[in-house]
Amino acid sequence: MTKADIVEAVYREIGVAKKEAAIIVDTVFEAIRAKLEGGESVKISRFGNFNIRNKVPRRGRNPKTGEEIEITARKVLTFKPSQILRERVRDGQTD
Repeated sequence: MTKADIVEAVYREIGVAKKEAAIIVDTVFEAIRAKLEGGESVKISRFGNFNIRNKVPRRGRNPKTGEEIEITARKVLTFKPSQILRERVRDGQTD
């Protein structure tokens, strides 16, 4: 699914102009991005949780050469689906 598909779904579901649907989708994505960028979690009821997780530096190995390297500390985005979403995907339900 692409952003254009989401805009199309919003357009069909609530009956606003496609340009307005695109603004709505962009606004929602921007709000989610801003909260995550600020280090906050985003919880969407019946869908799931987006979190930023800090990973500590660690030793790793280059699989090609076998050379040991330092993997730097970084932030990663994680998503944990809600139980409802997991069950619906598992059972193949659509609405």
